[in-house]
Amino acid sequence: MLCILPAVARPVSAAIVLGHHDVADVDAARIIHADREPGNWLSHGRTYSEQHFSPLKQINDQNAGRLGLAWYTDMPTTNGLEVIPLVVDGVMYTTGNWNVIHALDAATGRELWRYDPHTRRDWIRYSCCGPVNRGLAVWKGKLYEGILDGRLIAVDAATGKLDWEVRTTPKDEPYSITGAPRVVDGKVIIGNGGAELGVRGYVTAYDAETGKQIWRFYTVPGNPADGFESRAMAMAAKTWHGKWWKYGGGGTPWDSFAYDPELNLLYIGTGNGGPWPRAIRSPGGGDNLFLSSIVAVNADTGKYVWHYQTTPGDRWDYTATQPMILADLRIHGKLRKVIMQAPKNGFFYVLDRKTGKLISAKNFVPVNWATGIDMKTGRPRENPARQYGVKAKLVSPGPNGGHDWQAMSYSPDTGLAYLPTNNMPWAYSRDPHFRFQPMGWNIGTNPAAAPPPGADKAPLGGSLLAWDPVHQKKVWQVDLGHPWNGGTLATAGNLVVEGAADGRFAIYRADTGKLLWQQDIHTGALAGPVTYTVNGEQYIAVAAGWGGSVVLMGDHFLPVHRATSRVLAFKLGGHASLPAPPPAAPVPQPPPFTASNKTAERGGKLYGAYCSNCHGFNAVSGGTIPDLRHMTPAIHERFRDIVLGGVLSSYGMDSFADVLDKSDAEAIHAWLIRRANQDYGKTAGR
Repeated sequence: MLCILPAVARPVSAAIVLGHHDVADVDAARIIHADREPGNWLSHGRTYSEQHFSPLKQINDQNAGRLGLAWYTDMPTTNGLEVIPLVVDGVMYTTGNWNVIHALDAATGRELWRYDPHTRRDWIRYSCCGPVNRGLAVWKGKLYEGILDGRLIAVDAATGKLDWEVRTTPKDEPYSITGAPRVVDGKVIIGNGGAELGVRGYVTAYDAETGKQIWRFYTVPGNPADGFESRAMAMAAKTWHGKWWKYGGGGTPWDSFAYDPELNLLYIGTGNGGPWPRAIRSPGGGDNLFLSSIVAVNADTGKYVWHYQTTPGDRWDYTATQPMILADLRIHGKLRKVIMQAPKNGFFYVLDRKTGKLISAKNFVPVNWATGIDMKTGRPRENPARQYGVKAKLVSPGPNGGHDWQAMSYSPDTGLAYLPTNNMPWAYSRDPHFRFQPMGWNIGTNPAAAPPPGADKAPLGGSLLAWDPVHQKKVWQVDLGHPWNGGTLATAGNLVVEGAADGRFAIYRADTGKLLWQQDIHTGALAGPVTYTVNGEQYIAVAAGWGGSVVLMGDHFLPVHRATSRVLAFKLGGHASLPAPPPAAPVPQPPPFTASNKTAERGGKLYGAYCSNCHGFNAVSGGTIPDLRHMTPAIHERFRDIVLGGVLSSYGMDSFADVLDKSDAEAIHAWLIRRANQDYGKTAGR
């Protein structure tokens, strides 16, 4: 079942022309030399190196305690925000749900213009994590955004008017786009998602001025009978078995890129296999290149240069799409040009960014799927005791990883990397009844699998970790109580800034981890903060909104937030204040359960296949999507019209009549009524 999304509708305001021809006139020279204008935030990670570090230090470890809210701008949703805003010459460019672009006065938060690309509401069915996206790219007066439904658009930065639009994914295949594009020497780089739905990943470069395709690099091979697009794909195909192309293969590059202008190398982080169990997609084994890899390609042509695979033959959804950072590190007395990544699999990697050769690797969270990394081969020493089949095995990390997409930062001042970590083990079990469903979810595991008896159930949690990448060791760590905390920002003011799952926005000393300041912002912040200046005054800003995959799964362990999602900016002496979040709605008493248990059990299986991805496992909502145990009498009355008739399609709850019939909808409804009666009085407020 698709998500019944809370939404607030309001008209799109008319564009306000900013009044000069050189608005957002950003080119390669400005991004490469971004430190010459530290008051701007010109690219996703501020620079091509993706360090999420700012040289600004007006706000520093001596005065951070005087920080206060300067302004906030509400987004018309209570759903998740994952965007890292751009700030160019006093204007902030950010995005909300459904890919709506907002241009804001960076000093006041006043909206200058807004552009709505009219994202297909029904396409959220093919997105894992809600109607979210991670932001924009800017180049020579245009803003670029990948749209959830597979388009790439260019918008005039001065007026908010559409300049061009291309379809970058096949219209009839379940691809999605949530990642932020990058612009490299006049080429807009964009990837895609959808590995679990049966697609084949690729990255495409488009001409920034016209939208014309320049090159495309596939991340996994297709059907050999159709021929291979490149030597890289012919090489990769030797590591696959069976008829993998019928399942799509996956490897979708749904988030991270980095670029070295000196080497002219674009670094691509690739995703997991589809389905998850290798025994299904590639019977006979194999490394399944280029799943869960860092791949370096020539930025002009898209031709393969080198790769490093973090998780050969990935079976755990251990993507390598997590942030990649370029830096120069002195290792054993020699200055090395490196690329660093802390992907889902729990190991922190340092590679030579020219050759891809492994320099070092060490686990930064508890790991039991492997005992370490073999430095001679660069391969993990996998633990055979955690190779799951139909019988469940409790594995650490789980599919949300020791670190997921949330921004990691690196400070050249301290020499430390700062990242949010998760401790979320998972019981993996291959589904013996798996059948591939075109346009459907094809994970291939049993999401209801229970850990084996006697399994070590470590408590869930998360932390802010300061990691020394040269010596591969923890320097300090702050326990944040919950997993799924926000991305980080490091500054020359000896600061690390991060939002937490429990609604705190906080600043720590970068060298010691000492808490310097915090404020309750009433909602979880997942996105990475940015910092900038306007008229010589420094601001720290974040797009805050609780959501993402972990929240949609639903869990009593996670906090629940009801506050409006918003962009917030702080400065020294700021004195604005936030409104109180709305109180929890009363939980209505459910109707009596009158169906048979057999019908309800069938409904529970259908719910797991079609509904749980948005409304939570076992019908426990994470709070951003309506909890279906708490339906009102009016929703109960119209349940079939919602599920089959699509009467709430404008909110993203599309009709499922193509995969469910009347009896299926009634069975799901019966199971939900049974669940509501089981939990009534126990979960008020969830």
